[in-house]
Amino acid sequence: QVQLVESGGGLVEAGGSLRLSCVASGSITSFNAMGWYRQAPGEQRELVARVTSGGSTKYADSVKGRFTISRDYAKNTVYLQMNSLKPEDTAVYYCYAGRWASDYWGQGTQVTVSS
Repeated sequence: QVQLVESGGGLVEAGGSLRLSCVASGSITSFNAMGWYRQAPGEQRELVARVTSGGSTKYADSVKGRFTISRDYAKNTVYLQMNSLKPEDTAVYYCYAGRWASDYWGQGTQVTVSS
């Protein structure tokens, strides 16, 4: 059973930065893709950033140039560096990992950006 544990969320002022971490219970090299999604109250869950096993990345238009996804294979960890945060970035952020037909999700971490 794969477990994904997020950390790093919190309250930050607009313009500030946060780094989210997602630690997997096993080697992340086994995943076809990993990424971060977010869900604001009353909204659908949306893709924020994703990286494939080959290293290709995809970002939501709203975060391009501000967020960066990265991996540390030695630590089985995926990061989301978030800079120049805006109030509209406020949401619960979920770590995602995909391996063939299986999807795995973390429990989520709250990010709140005050204006």
